[in-house]
Amino acid sequence: QVQLVESGGGLVQAGASLRLSCASSGGTFTRYTMGWFRQAPEKEREFVAVIRATFGHTSYADSVKGRFTISRDNAKNTVYLQMNSLKPEDTAVYYCAAAFGAVVGNSKREYDYWGQGTQVTVSS
Repeated sequence: QVQLVESGGGLVQAGASLRLSCASSGGTFTRYTMGWFRQAPEKEREFVAVIRATFGHTSYADSVKGRFTISRDNAKNTVYLQMNSLKPEDTAVYYCAAAFGAVVGNSKREYDYWGQGTQVTVSS
């Protein structure tokens, strides 16, 4: 059983940066593809970024490409989401998720484990 704990959310102004962290325990971290999703009020949970197992290939949603960077530290069993040039439309609860193996990772259906989420609020 894998446990995921997110941290690093907060309230910032537009244009600011935040770095989210997701600490994983209970599994062999390197064997999991790690993803970030977000959910705004009254909206579906949507894909943000993924970093795949084995070779660490990354993909991003078009809405965050060029502003957000996903990375992983396998020694610390942690995945990060560096968010720059934040916009009010980035406001959401951000969730970390883990999927066993090198999956594509842009669909929430592919994921086996989820964190509890961390709130990011961007004011204009």
